[in-house]
Amino acid sequence: MNVSLNFIRIIFFLLSVFFMSVYMTGRPGNVFVNLLYGGGIGAVFGFTLLAFSYYFRKFNLRSFNILVIGIFFGYFLGLGLTLIFDGILEISRSTVTGEVLENLDDRVTEMIKVGLYLFGIFLGCLLTLRAADELYVSIPFVKFTPLAQKKKDIILDVSVLKDVRIIDLAASGLLDSHLVIPRFIMKDLYASAETGDETRKFQARRCLEVVKKLEINTELDVRFNDTDFPEASDLANKMIRLARLLDANILSADVTKVQMATIEGVKIVNIHTLSNALKPLTQSGETIHIKVQRYGKEPRQGVGYLEDGTMVVINGGGNYIGQTIEANVLSVKHTSSGRMIFCNVLDDEHEEIEEDDE
Repeated sequence: MNVSLNFIRIIFFLLSVFFMSVYMTGRPGNVFVNLLYGGGIGAVFGFTLLAFSYYFRKFNLRSFNILVIGIFFGYFLGLGLTLIFDGILEISRSTVTGEVLENLDDRVTEMIKVGLYLFGIFLGCLLTLRAADELYVSIPFVKFTPLAQKKKDIILDVSVLKDVRIIDLAASGLLDSHLVIPRFIMKDLYASAETGDETRKFQARRCLEVVKKLEINTELDVRFNDTDFPEASDLANKMIRLARLLDANILSADVTKVQMATIEGVKIVNIHTLSNALKPLTQSGETIHIKVQRYGKEPRQGVGYLEDGTMVVINGGGNYIGQTIEANVLSVKHTSSGRMIFCNVLDDEHEEIEEDDE
């Protein structure tokens, strides 16, 4: 929670208490008692404002604008209903029911008008929010477009820029020219490229090379966003706030950011999850060529890896460390970290068959 937001909350809380106290002291009666009443009412109103600020923390600018438009239309609807009600009162004075309506207390009449206003505003907000996809309004700084035609921008995280696979993914056309790179990330990369830490230097320079290759590809139309949040020192917090501001998604390779964004109400696409979903499926009974790289946990068991990083456990592969062999797929197991393939060495099966024939 940044300092400026807390400052605004404290200011409005104090203003609520101050104005309510001043108003109540002008009322007839004991000044001290009225002051206490005013301070109490102001404190309750201030806490209500704080509760609203907590509830609306996930509201984006588009939803707020749609709500304002709904209140605007709802006000005119309520105004029309009250005018109709006043007309009914005027017309009914010359009828039999006029005596009944004239005997209505002024408070009852005012309550009916307030109810009509509230009904109109509620109905206007409700219909506007439900028909938000059909709105197309363009006014200064506000633009509503149908959600069915709008594709969300994708903000690239630093963890994704470290992975060169993003170049091929972006060139595939899947992201459809909606890539956004924040300027504050570029500033951090330039600063890291000049530090004395060799590891950070290498990673930062590799990220800058990836950005350059993405920028060179004219079909991608990579855009840089200059919005910054100086009061937030953490890059992850800045990324989430920018995504909420732009109503965009984040492409990341960091699992912790996925969990953090879920709390903040921002959608993050994990590139590792996407990679696992696109891995080629291997069926039981297929034959694969695999290089045995190390021993497994069980005796005579070997472990190898496919080109996409899928781990292959080979029964009997412990005798072929460093060799490329043929293996018969027994089963495929899906885990939280990816897929594992269990195989038998095909040569062992042939040997068992030959021994049985003998």
